[in-house]
Amino acid sequence: MTIWFATGNAHKKTELEAILSGLTITIPADAGISDFDPAENGTTFLENALIKARALYNLVKQPVIADDSGLCVDALGGRPGIHSARYGSEGKANLTSTERNALVLKELGDTSQRRARFVCAMVLLFNTDRFWVAQETLEGEILREERGSRGFGYDPILYVPSLGAAVAELSEETKNRISHRGKAGQIIRRIAEQVLD
Repeated sequence: MTIWFATGNAHKKTELEAILSGLTITIPADAGISDFDPAENGTTFLENALIKARALYNLVKQPVIADDSGLCVDALGGRPGIHSARYGSEGKANLTSTERNALVLKELGDTSQRRARFVCAMVLLFNTDRFWVAQETLEGEILREERGSRGFGYDPILYVPSLGAAVAELSEETKNRISHRGKAGQIIRRIAEQVLD
């Protein structure tokens, strides 16, 4: 079974392929759609996921999965939140992941209030009027410095107390089982198997 995934992020494609093993994932770049970059101007993860799903569906007219995800830090009022991928880049070139991580750590400073979570809203859009949504989290705490070399994005600064490790220290298998995207993806996978078979 082949399904479209509304992203230009190769890391996310690789992760979703592992989570949805058995499904063939196609992203716009795989089909030569090089300019897929819808304006993510929603106010929630769900709104942004739907924007991406609808934009790709309008191009391919086939079922689409889209997600929007990010890091929400309690002591920062939920920032970076929906702006996670572009955090600190307003009006200038995008920061690297390392620079964004450093910015979050700097903004938190020495506070002991370090609760945070990854959030993922994932949509399976069957057509313009029929879609399913799963929103999940991975709860944790922000470290005081980066740890680990796996994963991507904010993975090196989110610590999962129950595992005693940063997300960037987890194996791919463990991360895909417990992560926000992994949990949302498993829900969407079960729905996809029922409605797309």
